[in-house]
Amino acid sequence: MRLATVFLLLACAARATTFYVTVAGLGGEPDYEQRFSGWAGEIEAILKSAGGDARIETFKGAAATRANIRAALERMAHEAKPDDALVVMLIGHGSFDGVDYKINLPGPDLSATDLAALLDRVPTARQLVVDMTSASGGAINALRKENRVVITATKSGTERNATVFARFWVEALRDPAADTDKNETISALEAFHYAQLKVAEYFESQKRLATEHPMLEDTGKGEGVRDPSAANREGLRAAAFPLVRLGAASAIANNPEKKKLLAMKDQLEQQIDLLKYNKAALAPDEYKKKLTALLLDLAKTQQELDQ
Repeated sequence: MRLATVFLLLACAARATTFYVTVAGLGGEPDYEQRFSGWAGEIEAILKSAGGDARIETFKGAAATRANIRAALERMAHEAKPDDALVVMLIGHGSFDGVDYKINLPGPDLSATDLAALLDRVPTARQLVVDMTSASGGAINALRKENRVVITATKSGTERNATVFARFWVEALRDPAADTDKNETISALEAFHYAQLKVAEYFESQKRLATEHPMLEDTGKGEGVRDPSAANREGLRAAAFPLVRLGAASAIANNPEKKKLLAMKDQLEQQIDLLKYNKAALAPDEYKKKLTALLLDLAKTQQELDQ
């Protein structure tokens, strides 16, 4: 991964419109229908209250059809710009036949191959797909691509039990505890870690063998990992992908005078993450010098935001 490419993506993130598409698929029975629809509704409410430039579309119940999802993504293919971002979140039941993954929808199902083709037409430089369905791990190979973060609730297409990952993903988007670096912005990586931990705790508390193991892939080349880190080169793009803002950051995101400062703060924090990610490749003195300069710039920017 070339540093110049990553820095370009960070700059794009600062001034982007984010397009959100949330889908709640078929439940198969009233309890699941209510859960899936409720989680999708909660995500929509959280996104609308988070501030920033967002375009939000939610499909649930009878509206969650392949035709409607296709139409929404085709519109975005014409409306979105390279500087923008796209987030697709899938909730429900999935299936995997050993070749292709599908999310269960009213009418024809949507396969990972079809979804990938639709996403490829959207010109956004950054994309995030969060597939929270059963068997979602079977979608990674079809969905992975450079500049696309893929998160799944299961490690493979053979984990077919109904998942609880969506429940904790929703919690991550609204719980300040998910903001581990305390910058009032929850990134895709932070939300992943939060939901992953909660899933593990859930199965432990139920004294049950875990039937789902969340995965993340954001290099465009891997099979997905459960522990993204600098060692396996996974997680950098997810860490630089802001999902929702909290508290003062949410208010600032709607303040035209301070949006530029907030964008600068985002870039500096992401550059610090990138520097730490590549620490092993730098001489100690060079690393310390660059980190000190970035931290000073970050402190100055924060001071201006606080005024």
